[in-house]
Amino acid sequence: MTASGDELHAAVQARKELGREYEDALVESFLEKIDREIDRRVDERLAKQGPAYVQRSSNGSGQRFALAIISVVLGVLGTVGALAAEADLGVLVIWIGIGVVNLVFALGERERPSSGIRPDAPPAPEPRHR
Repeated sequence: MTASGDELHAAVQARKELGREYEDALVESFLEKIDREIDRRVDERLAKQGPAYVQRSSNGSGQRFALAIISVVLGVLGTVGALAAEADLGVLVIWIGIGVVNLVFALGERERPSSGIRPDAPPAPEPRHR
């Protein structure tokens, strides 16, 4: 199991043990850990690629990745909570809501420029010849 999988399992177990009144705090804590891990991985990749990669990369790729992670995490936690409360309709509502949010985001991506470089970004520096 991955570190995030272990964290998710621990959060679900803690929710079972502590009860519904601690659910919001557990979810928030879990999402903060995931957010820090995503930031760490992105920083690590950017450090390896150097500044040229930053200017070439798409602004939306990090947002798409974050939305995917958050959607899955919230979907799983919401499903666990809804099933624990025996609210089968709640599971359907949760996943439909997540699907709508992702669809709206994807459709919004179509309207953005596809070059991957922000229009207000400064031009890349000229390479040095030795």
